[in-house]
Amino acid sequence: MTSRNFSIETIGIVGSGAMGRGIAQIAALAGLSVRLYDTNPAAIGAARDYLAETFAKLTAKGKLDEARSLAALTNVKPAHAISELVDCDLVIEAIVEKLDVKQALFRELETVVSGRCVLASNTSSLSITAIAAGCTDPSRVVGYHFFNPVPLMKVVEVIDGLRSDREAGDALMDLARRMGHTPVRAKDMPGFIVNHAGRGMNTEGLRVAGEGVASFVDIDRIMREQAGFRLGPFELLDLTALDVSHPVMESIYHQFYEEPRFTPSPITGTRLAGGLLGRKTGEGFYRYEDGKQQVPAETPAPAALPGSVWVSKRYPGAYDAVVQLIGKAGVKLDEGATPAADSLIVVTPFGHDASTAAVDETLDASRVVAIDALFPLVGAQRRTLMTTPATTRAARDAGHALFAADGVPVTVIRDSTGFVAQRVVATIVNIGCDIAQKQIATPQDIDLAVTLGLGYPRGPLALGDALGAATILTILRSMYDVLGDPRYRPSPWLARRAQLGMSLTQCDAADNPTETQS
Repeated sequence: MTSRNFSIETIGIVGSGAMGRGIAQIAALAGLSVRLYDTNPAAIGAARDYLAETFAKLTAKGKLDEARSLAALTNVKPAHAISELVDCDLVIEAIVEKLDVKQALFRELETVVSGRCVLASNTSSLSITAIAAGCTDPSRVVGYHFFNPVPLMKVVEVIDGLRSDREAGDALMDLARRMGHTPVRAKDMPGFIVNHAGRGMNTEGLRVAGEGVASFVDIDRIMREQAGFRLGPFELLDLTALDVSHPVMESIYHQFYEEPRFTPSPITGTRLAGGLLGRKTGEGFYRYEDGKQQVPAETPAPAALPGSVWVSKRYPGAYDAVVQLIGKAGVKLDEGATPAADSLIVVTPFGHDASTAAVDETLDASRVVAIDALFPLVGAQRRTLMTTPATTRAARDAGHALFAADGVPVTVIRDSTGFVAQRVVATIVNIGCDIAQKQIATPQDIDLAVTLGLGYPRGPLALGDALGAATILTILRSMYDVLGDPRYRPSPWLARRAQLGMSLTQCDAADNPTETQS
């Protein structure tokens, strides 16, 4: 293919809603000429007024000098007809998420712009290849997926369709950097990187709640304070709103032909039907009063400590951590080969539920409590305690008192394979590994996209390395062993690297990373 040497100085934006005006803002501030078009002329005026107000606020705060503010606003010009985009080097569509509408727009744009103009779609869920299929020249059609709010969300996905000219994508990568954003490169697959990787947190959190393991607020507390995420799954769903997030869950599930890892939950379908959308309606998984989330207070921990505690030695590192906490609490450690008749029994399963751990070690399930040791127990912000269906209230309360003795809050949950944090984190890592396995993006771009696009403390592959790939593999295999659910089958990328002691971010010699790198 002859090089077209795509050079971008003038941008057309079709659609002047939140995404269109956000893209216009960063482009204008980067010194690019912007033509803003919308089928509703009033929307163009409203968008330009919004930009004028935004630039004025930035200037008042000292984040933008007056000369640059004036220049940026001057760079944005209304296009009253689509024909006025004739001189654009790039046109970005940010319109309704309907394939036929986007295809029709791109066919019309082809009759207006030059052959050197890149046509980009800001779609979050539709196939770039499918959008380009209606074009005479599909090679210049590329995905350019920004996140809302565009000026603050500093990542953009550049998506190559099956017929996309790589040089067109390269030009968009360079343009993103010029506009102060971080580009990541992806193949044209459902959900691209961020929405694909985001299935782990939300779908597994909903699965935990659907099994009656813990309440929405308790699951969020565990994922924030024990696992270290900025938001739990239900806080995140309330922020994004169910009228946005539930259709995305369904779309990705169906686009992957009912892949079990992405199975949506009837919980969100029912709440969507009831109008419990989240923050924007004042009620979702939480209620909001004057925009403030209403969270119920936690029940205080019981005070009565157990007389003695026996701890499983199946996982030596977890055993040592639990013994250290027992010593700090001043409780007697039962060091017998089997538990004494009056000892509280503590197990530390990875992936298995408390019931399976009790049966495997021939323990009295009525005295068994399980503590999640995936994240450090000493110096923790929160701990998670799990009971078997047979655990007595006295044993549960004694375990709660023991693990809360140093003032760290403890969430007590019903029996669950993988507790809460283990199963959600393992699912996040596993899906990230599968994105790498399918060569949708490089390991580096997967982690970069997730940290910037979802705000996770680490990308999924780096998170797996930090916790130990072999540990994540153990959790998944244990959950699959108990439940037989294919959603927990380990990705080959994870399984092979865990067994070989390799980093999850490491490619092998047979990989061809140039397919997805910039």
